[in-house]
Amino acid sequence: MRLTRRDFIKTAGAATGSLAITSAIPMPAWAEGPAGGAILTAGRWGAMYVEVKDGKIVSSKGALPKTVPNSLQQTAPDQVHTTARIKYPMVRKSYLENPGKADGKRGNDPFVRVSWDQALKLIHEQHSRIRSSYGPSSVFAGSYGWRSSGVLHKAQTLLQRYMSMAGGYAGHTGDYSTGAAQVILPYVLGSVEVYEQPTTWPMILEHSQVVVLWGMNPLNTLKIAWSSTDEQGLEYFHLLKKSGKSVIAIDPMRSETIDFFGDSATWIAPNMGTDVAMMLGIAHTLVKKGLHDKAFLDKYTTGYPQFEEYLLGKTDKTEKTAEWAAGISGVPAEQIEKLADIFAGNKTMLMAGWGIQRQQYGEQRHWMLVTLAAMLGQIGTEGGGFGFTYHYSNGGNPTRVGGVLPAISAQIAGGSSAGNDWAVSDAVTSIPVARIVEALENPGGKYQHNGKEQTFPDIKMIWWAGGGNFTHHQDTNRLIKAWQKPELVVISESYWTAAAKHADIVLPITTSFERNDLTMTGDYSNQHLVPMKQAVPPQFESRNDFDVFADLAEMLKAGGKAVYTEGKDEMGWLKQFYDEAQKAGRAQRVAMPQFNAFWQQNKLIEMRKNEKNEKYVRYAEFRSDPVMNALGTPSGKIEIYSKTIEGFNYKDCPPHATWLAPDEWKGTADKDQLQLLTAHPAHRLHSQLNYAALRKEYAVANREPVTIHPEDAKARGIADGDLVRVWNARGQVLVGARVSDGIKQGVICIHEGAWPDIENGICKNGGANVLTADIPTSRLANGCAGNTSLVYAEKYKGEAPKLTAFEEPPIVTA
Repeated sequence: MRLTRRDFIKTAGAATGSLAITSAIPMPAWAEGPAGGAILTAGRWGAMYVEVKDGKIVSSKGALPKTVPNSLQQTAPDQVHTTARIKYPMVRKSYLENPGKADGKRGNDPFVRVSWDQALKLIHEQHSRIRSSYGPSSVFAGSYGWRSSGVLHKAQTLLQRYMSMAGGYAGHTGDYSTGAAQVILPYVLGSVEVYEQPTTWPMILEHSQVVVLWGMNPLNTLKIAWSSTDEQGLEYFHLLKKSGKSVIAIDPMRSETIDFFGDSATWIAPNMGTDVAMMLGIAHTLVKKGLHDKAFLDKYTTGYPQFEEYLLGKTDKTEKTAEWAAGISGVPAEQIEKLADIFAGNKTMLMAGWGIQRQQYGEQRHWMLVTLAAMLGQIGTEGGGFGFTYHYSNGGNPTRVGGVLPAISAQIAGGSSAGNDWAVSDAVTSIPVARIVEALENPGGKYQHNGKEQTFPDIKMIWWAGGGNFTHHQDTNRLIKAWQKPELVVISESYWTAAAKHADIVLPITTSFERNDLTMTGDYSNQHLVPMKQAVPPQFESRNDFDVFADLAEMLKAGGKAVYTEGKDEMGWLKQFYDEAQKAGRAQRVAMPQFNAFWQQNKLIEMRKNEKNEKYVRYAEFRSDPVMNALGTPSGKIEIYSKTIEGFNYKDCPPHATWLAPDEWKGTADKDQLQLLTAHPAHRLHSQLNYAALRKEYAVANREPVTIHPEDAKARGIADGDLVRVWNARGQVLVGARVSDGIKQGVICIHEGAWPDIENGICKNGGANVLTADIPTSRLANGCAGNTSLVYAEKYKGEAPKLTAFEEPPIVTA
């Protein structure tokens, strides 16, 4: 691709500094005008301009105007030119000498550089052997993780497209983000809900009187989106701050969001893992004072009487009073009772994050919050009710009308019915994503999931593309041990992550700045269509996943490449996707030029506002007519008590929202133990960008920071800036102390996502999952429970070991 200096659109008002937002609806993002020199692209952190000099990216910045800055948009140079890049195809030395053997050396063996032809031939031979010997269920291609923003270069989808052609594979269900909530909520609401558009922000800004931020930190999490952020969520939170409305933030830590609101918000810090108890105390107060909406409960819900019997202690002889809740949550009973008065006496929007359900018995958290919202009787009203996506991908930004890009599929067009004699099988079996280690440890074992008995596959091959399981999975040391069991592990990656260092074969893959693609901004708004233009050539010997799997498809059978690509190259696919979006856009009166003109213009396209969508209220239709607009539950109503779940007879997931004390929490801690909070970091996306220069913004003594309360620090002789060893029976990490009163006493925070860097039994980089328990939320959802861990902490007195997380492993000649 020949890159030239082209016109691009400059942001209105951006040249004079921060944009002033003066109305309830953020102003249009773009105003035309020449600026010269920059290449328009996008990432999960939004549309960006990238500056290139002498074949290198030298800077990047956001392309949309904003009031709240986004540090992640500055990182393009680091992403492409970091020393952590994988430069060439690599094979683990012992594996190259003796392919197909699980020798227990993954992670402790040097690598050998090979050619692409050698690497692909070796993969093809071993993949074919394993598939023919053990069947498709032995090949795990349930590769999981954040993907490229683009609609073509989606690593997991491209991998599974190839594996479908090969005859099927073992896949995964669910995700780490919302594993518990996305399984329980369909039983309660008939919808997965955690990925749905909530009541829009214009409705909240006009009608809500009280906004509750329960376990969410949007100032961090709205820097990103699954596709690409439209950046409007943070602008709406800015308007909320200016509105004078009552904001209540419930979180064990004074997050960046709480600091952002300052005196405009009330911070309440419960003990970790006690959200259900606190909500039950509020619910009990509502009943005691007659503030619950009996008419709403009678008309729109089922099972409330059974729940109320539990609430009042008639079923377990424990009344869930505010005093009872205070003893568990650490929040004073008077404050819990006051919250009940405030919630019931005002139009209240309960916004909840996902971290509260990433705990043992996590299913109960979101179920109880919906139950509480139902008792308030405001679901389906303008500005009342609940929402689970205001902190994610700009939920609440009204959906635009226009063209929406389709994306490449794991299925080949037409399949065998169209004349292709390929076995297009998709996943032949699937496991809950957070149970991968359990599957490796217990092949053929039986387990319960969502009401059914299932069987773990006997996994002999793992191919992970586009994700970093060694950072997002719990109990890293247990994972490393289980990871030795398969006969082949292939990692497709751009960087030397811990997963890549524990592979047999490593393939160097391009970053999004080294290829062409398209994306939409806003997973709920679809606000912009953005060209993701290649800024620099592929670095070293990196290749696009699309091309790698196309070549492997040809090895399956002559003509396989043509089947895999459907006869289209990169730009051919992008033109097809654009043309489909253009057809829909023009039908909605959105001006969209022909593809070639669009690509040359270096401009994004903003979709049209829609008045009806601006006024969208979640569950308004259900509220207006619950018969004609019945929910997808068995009763058609909100199920506060689920007879279906009752039938599963799971002790760890009762048929209504229930307080279940976790195995590891304040109530089981000894006097020296602390609860570990693994919150989302401010300056990276989970593990992405851990190597970037932004690290200087948060690292303490070049380590991941640990936030600790002054009293907890004093008791352990820890001062601000000290190196600290944090440990439990699962492992130990080295972190840097940040002493702050902005965290609940008895709780420490190590942000998730630091790359594991284990030497002599200690993670030198502070990887939080070295400490977290790999247990299921329950056997209903089998979600991850990364926020249920007790740890010890002490000042580290040894010599600080050298950090090697971002260095390439030893490389030798064959």
